[in-house]
Amino acid sequence: MPFSLTTHSQEAITIVPVTVETFPAWLESVSSDDRAWLKTAGFAAEPESFAFIPGSDGSPARVVATAAKETVWAYAGLPRLLPEGDYRIDAPLDRDAATDAALGWALGSYIFTRYKAPKRAFATLVWPEHADQAEVERLARGVFLARDLINTPAEEMGPDELAAAAREMAREGGAECTIIRGDDLLRSNYPTIHAVGRASSRPPCLIDIRWGNKDAPKVTLVGKGVCFDSGGLDLKPAAAMLHMKKDMGGGAVVLGLASALMSARAPICLRVLVPAVENSVSANAIRPRDIIRTRIGKTVEIGNTDAEGRLILCDALAEADTEAPALIIDCATLTGAARVALGPELQALFCDDDAVAEGLLRAGTAVSDPLWRMPLWHPYRKLIDSKIADFNNVSDAGFAGAIIAAIYLAEFVKPTTPWAHIDMYASNAKDRPGRPDGGEATGLRAMYRYLRERFG
Repeated sequence: MPFSLTTHSQEAITIVPVTVETFPAWLESVSSDDRAWLKTAGFAAEPESFAFIPGSDGSPARVVATAAKETVWAYAGLPRLLPEGDYRIDAPLDRDAATDAALGWALGSYIFTRYKAPKRAFATLVWPEHADQAEVERLARGVFLARDLINTPAEEMGPDELAAAAREMAREGGAECTIIRGDDLLRSNYPTIHAVGRASSRPPCLIDIRWGNKDAPKVTLVGKGVCFDSGGLDLKPAAAMLHMKKDMGGGAVVLGLASALMSARAPICLRVLVPAVENSVSANAIRPRDIIRTRIGKTVEIGNTDAEGRLILCDALAEADTEAPALIIDCATLTGAARVALGPELQALFCDDDAVAEGLLRAGTAVSDPLWRMPLWHPYRKLIDSKIADFNNVSDAGFAGAIIAAIYLAEFVKPTTPWAHIDMYASNAKDRPGRPDGGEATGLRAMYRYLRERFG
C-alpha cells in the first residue's frame, strides 16, 4: 500500500514551511531576488498555498509552503498540490513532530482506486529524520483499510465481503476469526442481528475476532456493520439512501483500529465484534410494531425499522459484556441527530465513566481527531417505554435522538462495565488536507492513542 514516502532521494526538493505569522520574518531572511520572485508569484502564505523558488539554473530549488497549524495536517495537503517528484522538509522536527508530518503526508496521499485510475501520482516525501516509520505505517494502513471498506459500494461490500475483509485482516495480524452466519445466528441466540438482516438475499452475520494474551486487560471493540440501509419498511428517502453504503463505517473503523493495535503488539486481550447486515425490504422484513426478543431476553418493540443499527449492536454489546472486559467501545454511524448537533467533523462520545471519557477526549485533541462528549441523560429512559414490550427502539418525542439511541444501547451493558459509545460520521463531507471527500476512519486515531496510553 503506497504512502508516497521514500527512504532517500539525492534530488529531493526542499520544502520550507511557513505560516501567516512566520512568513514576514522569514521573507526578510532571504535574498532580494527570492523576495522579488515570491512577490511576482503572488505567494502570501495563504492556507494550502505554495510557490517554487528557482535555483541558479532556473530549475526548482526550493518550495515555500504554508503549513497548517495542527502538526498532523501541517503538510497533509502537499501530496496532492505539489507536482510529482521527491521532496524533503527543511525544518527541525522532534520525534513526535516528524512522525506527525509523515503520517499527515501518508493520509494525504490516499486515493480510492478500485473503479477509477488516478490521473497522476502524488508527490513523494523523504522520511523526516526521527520519524517513527512503523507507527506511521500501521496507522496509515488502519485508516486506509477503513476508508477502502467505507468507500466500496454495497454491491461489492455486503455482509459476506465485510466478513472476508475482517478475516483477512485477522489472518495478517495473527488473530482468530469466527463468523456466525444466517440462521445460525438464531441458534446462537443473536435474534436482533438476524431480524434486521433476514430480509436481504445476502444473509446477516456476526464477525468475532480474538487476539492477544488472555491474561492481559480485555478490550472489546464493537462496530456497526450495516452494509446498506434502505430504512427497511419505514423506507428512507432517496437522497438519504445515497450515503448509506457508509452505514458500516463503525465496523470499518474498529477493524482498522484492531489492525493498528495488533501491529503495535498492544499488551491487551482484544476482541472485535461486528454484526454485519443489509437492511432491506422483502416479504419477511421486520415490520413496525413487531416485537423481538433480544439476546438478554428483554423484548423490544419496533417503533421504526430505520433504527436498525441499535438493534444489531444490542446483541453484540450484550455478548461483549458477558466477559466483564476492562473496556468496551462501540462505534456506529447511528443517528442523524448527532450530525445535526455536531456536524461531520466532531464525533459524539457518550460515556458515564469520567476517566474513560476524559482520556478519550484528551487523546482526540492531541492527535487532531476530535470527539465531543454528549450526555447519557438517563431520565430520558422513560421515552422509550413500551406498553407491550420492555422498551421501544425509538422515542416518539421528536428530540434528543442521539441520546435516546445511546440510552437504548446502555440497556445491554452493565452499569459497572466501563463503556464508551461513539456516534460517528465515518466520512468527510468535503476535501480537507489529509482527509479527502468520502469514507473516513473518524475516531480511529483518538481511540488508538487512548488505548496505547492507558494499556501501554
